[in-house]
Amino acid sequence: MSETTSSTPASASSRRRRGFLPRVTGTVGPLGIGIATLWLSIIVLLPLAALAVASVEDGLGGFVDAVTAPNALAALRVTVLVSAAVAVLNVVMGTLVAWVLVRDEFPGKKFVNILIDLPFALPTIVASIVLLSLYGPDSPLGIHLNATQGGLIVALAFVTLPFVVRSVQPVLLEIDREVEEAAASMGASNATIFRRIVLPTLMPSIVSGAGLAFARAIGEYGSIVLIGGNIPGETQVASQYIQQQIEIDRQQAAAAVSVTLLAIAFVTLFVLRVVSTRGQRRQELDR
Repeated sequence: MSETTSSTPASASSRRRRGFLPRVTGTVGPLGIGIATLWLSIIVLLPLAALAVASVEDGLGGFVDAVTAPNALAALRVTVLVSAAVAVLNVVMGTLVAWVLVRDEFPGKKFVNILIDLPFALPTIVASIVLLSLYGPDSPLGIHLNATQGGLIVALAFVTLPFVVRSVQPVLLEIDREVEEAAASMGASNATIFRRIVLPTLMPSIVSGAGLAFARAIGEYGSIVLIGGNIPGETQVASQYIQQQIEIDRQQAAAAVSVTLLAIAFVTLFVLRVVSTRGQRRQELDR
């Protein structure tokens, strides 16, 4: 039995040298790289390039005029401010939800865990209808958020909450509880343990979740289309302004504002990448 076991690797190695067995390298080769590049070009790069070209059809001056128009600036301002507020709100509530799902046991926990992903599957226009029925003019709760920035925040918080929860939850699962127990045995309070031990570990994932939530919120349309009210300068966000420009046949203006949103999202994601990389290097050094 032992002879058979010991001879198997040697025979396999011999057959591999003779060319009978393929060598596993984990790479896809030039063909795989070419297919992946072609697919990304068709799905991502070509549409973005077409959008960029459309945004400068009237020259750079036309691009600047379209982006700096009063209503465009107002829509961008509302979009960025509301999205930032939603990101901060979800940092707090999303981290709390992730903590409860990981550290606490309660009836219906599995159902709640599944419920977190509902915004990913639910059509956002359905969310807008539900929110309008709950917080609109005929609200059964007596809370009227229709055509207010509060309504925008509630709608965007609904669709972006999973980004923070799902970013923080896996890190919480991997945290070594023995370190917390050791700190507690030495007299550290729960607040001190969270601030000095847990929070530094969670911070890269919290920042990542907040950035993803912000990037998602600045381009959101479906969930706010009904409850937002689309009031220029107050509740009109950039996605609604873009639709408005398309409806009045101002394609170049719509493309210019779209490129601006893409630039904001790209900068956000780039900063996330830098923060995530530094966080990983710091954790490796601590180990």
